[in-house]
Amino acid sequence: MAEAAGARLADPDVEARLGRLDELLDGLEAAPGPTTRSATEAVALLTEVYGEALARVMDHADERVAERLAEDELLGHLLVLHDIHPEPAERRAARAVERLRPAVQERGGDVEWAGVEGQVARVRLTTGGGGCGSGCGGGGDEVTDAVRAAVLAAAPELTAVVPLTETAPAFVPLTTLTHRGAP
Repeated sequence: MAEAAGARLADPDVEARLGRLDELLDGLEAAPGPTTRSATEAVALLTEVYGEALARVMDHADERVAERLAEDELLGHLLVLHDIHPEPAERRAARAVERLRPAVQERGGDVEWAGVEGQVARVRLTTGGGGCGSGCGGGGDEVTDAVRAAVLAAAPELTAVVPLTETAPAFVPLTTLTHRGAP
């Protein structure tokens, strides 16, 4: 499992290690006894120390460097975890919605950031209507779930995402509006 000195982990390798870490921690938490308590305390202390080290890096970083660090997916998540991300949760969540917007538009809908109320994110979500009914494969629930997951991943400080859902109006040809009652 040890990597060569100076070797960097690719994102999939990081994700695999984080998944394994979750499995190990779940196993530890399920096991009773003083050894388990000591092990989980050791992990918590180590996490706290690494968080402090990361906070000190951020203290020394100028604004440009801090932004670049926060833009890195792994570092961004760690900055959020340790409550030292330089960008407010609302801005991170709004950016996550904007990144999803083209994919939602490809499905015939739209998503737009509507702000935060308390700890709840609000998004305007228009699902593809267009007269095709529910058989179009628009996947309104899938889109809502994807938006919710993206927002909460970017800003886990928020407690929920509430979609303000609308159905897009069906296309009505102009000729049907201007030529009523024609034989």
